[in-house]
Amino acid sequence: GTWTTVWTDLLTDLDYYKGRAYAIEDVPGNDEAFYAFIAYPIDLFEEGSVVNVLTSLVGNVFGFKAVRSLRLEDVRIPVAYVMTCGGPPHGIQVERDIINKYGRPLLGCTIKPKLGLSAKNYGRAVYECLRGGLDFTKDDENVNSQPFMRWRQRFDFVMEAID
Repeated sequence: GTWTTVWTDLLTDLDYYKGRAYAIEDVPGNDEAFYAFIAYPIDLFEEGSVVNVLTSLVGNVFGFKAVRSLRLEDVRIPVAYVMTCGGPPHGIQVERDIINKYGRPLLGCTIKPKLGLSAKNYGRAVYECLRGGLDFTKDDENVNSQPFMRWRQRFDFVMEAID
C-alpha cells in the first residue's frame, strides 16, 4: 500500500515531498473534531492540472478506512501555480445557454459503476439520469476508452440519450 516503506523510498527526497501538518486546532463546540492545516510542496503537482491537484489532495484520502469522517474546508493554491492553468474555454453562462437552465444551481452526477458498463448501458444510465431531472452527467476519472467501452461508442450512445 501507499504507506508501506519500500526500498525505492531511499531513492527519493521523501522528506521534501511529504505533506506537512503545520497546525491543528479544535473545532469549537465539538470535542471530537479538529481542523488540520496541511501544506504540500508545489513540485508534487503537474503544472496546469487542477484535476491533478484535487485528486492528490482529496482523491484517496476520503477513502481511508481509518478516517471516520473528513471534510475539506479550504484550499489555497499559490498564484505561481494558478498562472500555469489555462482555465476553461468559456464560463458558466455559456453552459447555461447550451442547456437552457437558469436561476438555480445545476445538478449532475457521475455515472457508476465507473468501470465495466458497456457503451450502450452507459448511454442508458445517462438517459435515466436526464429523464430523472439531472442537468448533466460526467465520466468518472477512470473512464477513458477501454476495450469494454470505447470513447466513440460511448459518445454515440450518450448523444442518443440526450436527443
